[in-house]
Amino acid sequence: MASPASHDTSDNTKYFVPEPSAWPFALTMGLVSVIIGVWSYLEDQHIGMAPIIIGAAWAFFIIFRWCRGVALESESGKYGAQVDRTYRWAMSWFIFSEVMFFAAFFGALYYSRELTGPWLGGVGAKLSTHLTLWPNFENSWPSNGPAAIGGAFKTIGAWGVPFLNTCLLLSSGVTITIAHHALKENKRTLCIVFMWFTVLLGATFLWYQAHEYMHAYTKLNLTLGSGIYGSTFFMLTGFHGLHVTLGTLMLIIITLRLMNGHFKPDSHFGFEGVAWYWHFVDVVWVGLFIFVYVL
Repeated sequence: MASPASHDTSDNTKYFVPEPSAWPFALTMGLVSVIIGVWSYLEDQHIGMAPIIIGAAWAFFIIFRWCRGVALESESGKYGAQVDRTYRWAMSWFIFSEVMFFAAFFGALYYSRELTGPWLGGVGAKLSTHLTLWPNFENSWPSNGPAAIGGAFKTIGAWGVPFLNTCLLLSSGVTITIAHHALKENKRTLCIVFMWFTVLLGATFLWYQAHEYMHAYTKLNLTLGSGIYGSTFFMLTGFHGLHVTLGTLMLIIITLRLMNGHFKPDSHFGFEGVAWYWHFVDVVWVGLFIFVYVL
């Protein structure tokens, strides 16, 4: 399932067009398996962890083979200036779509906290809403929903693990920037060292977030069933954790490519694209830390 060029690419003024590939379909099948497994767990359907494990393993394998094929195309000189511009625009629009993705969940948090709660609590002109829908509702945040859905719970303080994770991600933004400048100055060894530092910081962030989730479920009774607060908390932090996981995998792949001699000081958009994505992940976390944990 390789992707050979469909025409001669010795002339870099031509636009490289690969042959049709089965990788997107194969990756989709693995991700669907993971989604089915997670759904069964959340809905207590008890079909086991096999779909998650098999699907994740298959997805990682496909991602590795797919990235390997793209890297070989790039290193063989098939990508010219026009392809580079296309990749930059594609990555820019992808990150923009991710911004809108998280904006929707931040919007849900704002709506539930600043609008829905006061309306149901009878604030101002929304007294009729209060009397009609929930006469005994008292506006407070964090809210565990009507009739205390999910039971009482405690929130996670901002200045423990969340603050530590903020320091880790902001530090990783510094290390990847140092690595980028080292690559542009053709200091490959220094670049590789700081890239591994970035990978380590990202992995440590994920370890602490997993620990935080276990603490929330076992000690604080803060779960996905803890009303609107639990839903928005795990939706925002969980999807961000998924993005950090993807970003860490991308960092590992790029670092391994650097160790294999890939990328040049004046031609390394594969590196730059991952750096853009990682900085986006950092910025989103700062917003999460402020609006979810602090305020």
